[in-house]
Amino acid sequence: MNDVIKGLFERKSVRVYSDEMIEEDKKKLIIDAAIQAPTAGNMTLYSIIDVEDQEIKEKLAKSCDNQPFIAKAPLVLIFVADYQKWYDAFKYYHGDKEVRSPSYGDFLLAYSDALIAAQNAVVAAESMGIGSCFIGDIIEQYEFHRELLNLPQYTAPVGMLVMGYPTLQQKNRVKPMRFDSEYVVSKNRYERLSDEKLVEMFDDRATRANKTSGGKGYVDDIYKRKWTNPFIEEMTRSSKLWFEQWGKEDEES
Repeated sequence: MNDVIKGLFERKSVRVYSDEMIEEDKKKLIIDAAIQAPTAGNMTLYSIIDVEDQEIKEKLAKSCDNQPFIAKAPLVLIFVADYQKWYDAFKYYHGDKEVRSPSYGDFLLAYSDALIAAQNAVVAAESMGIGSCFIGDIIEQYEFHRELLNLPQYTAPVGMLVMGYPTLQQKNRVKPMRFDSEYVVSKNRYERLSDEKLVEMFDDRATRANKTSGGKGYVDDIYKRKWTNPFIEEMTRSSKLWFEQWGKEDEES
């Protein structure tokens, strides 16, 4: 197992950071590595917001589900699906023609681009001993985040990465188990799992994670924390607004 593969297997979320700051040359490497990620049509359909303003970090810590560690992170990067730059370029260079507005397919391509770039940043940081945590809550609070981050119509925040050197406790924290590939990979076509396979999948994960509550207990926990939690209503509301604004005519036209 080479160092890259080893890093992928060992990587886990880090939410507590030492006082050590991330060096500027390493920060630049993380960002440059992100930009080297695969991208649809080599268009780089995303932007990266490097949040250095402590006041903005504090606001994000509150708006993103009240998570104080966000404000304490040495590096905060927000990955934004972005077709605004290309749309503006199309209008500039082809102003004599009717240029269509970005729509839903463009949104999904840009969304994918941004997430792939974010993962590149994670891998690069991990290789230098820098921990990270994905914050999905950035897609919530549509009105607040759009104004706070000055996001134009054909953009949308996809994910926020908070980074820093992990404390010893975080280094030693056991990585949560993942599902076995048997339940994730199918051949040639999608294979919907039977009830028996689902029970087997969750029992297997619970056993390997030393969860005494078993597979049902594991599912019940996720059901309460992720599926029926009130935050999902806000996430759904904001996600719909981010998505729909790409299907509308240019607000500035």
